[in-house]
Amino acid sequence: MSRPLVAIPGRFSASASALRYGALVTARALSESVLRAGGEPLTVHPYGSPERLRFADAILLPGGGDLAPSCYGASVTSAEVYDVDPEQDAFDLAVAEWALAHDVPLLAICRGMHVVNVALGGTLVQHMEPTHRHLVHPVKASGRVAGLLGQTPDVSCFHHQCVDRLGDGLVPTAHAQDGTVEAVELPGARFLGVQWHPEDMSAHQALFEALVGCLDQDP
Repeated sequence: MSRPLVAIPGRFSASASALRYGALVTARALSESVLRAGGEPLTVHPYGSPERLRFADAILLPGGGDLAPSCYGASVTSAEVYDVDPEQDAFDLAVAEWALAHDVPLLAICRGMHVVNVALGGTLVQHMEPTHRHLVHPVKASGRVAGLLGQTPDVSCFHHQCVDRLGDGLVPTAHAQDGTVEAVELPGARFLGVQWHPEDMSAHQALFEALVGCLDQDP
């Protein structure tokens, strides 16, 4: 029996000593989480049309550097904005729009959640204080997140940006104690976006299992 194919847009890395040059990478923990869930993770180069991903049963938009503020109609207002890559931004935004328009199951993690928010017309806080880097904290959850992880799961965060204005139709389904939106869903869509990194915690494997199951079932 073949495994469901999960496409993961790769992230550009400035250097990779084993390869001698810059690299296209997927976090090992993400690939392993997809494998444990019964899926087949496939890293794809971020270029061209998202129609290239028609082979995939589901898509995982991973974490990474910051989106260029120009993507949401803003100028750069913080020196903390980092690792902006126009090619990466253009592909990720196109993938998010395409997946939602074609009902392709989509799990968006950290930067991935930001991408979906911006693709739907939302904006971001360019640098939050205090940041949620190297932070494990509880969230208050509802919707699919609560069905998969419970109403007050602990989450592992590494982000310095967060949602400012929500994109059209998005519903926040988890909040940190400081009010930060930590998860979003889109009613009627096979989509889940989480601000945290579920690959850090074995207790969050259910999110990858839901993706590999193609996010068909309500919690």
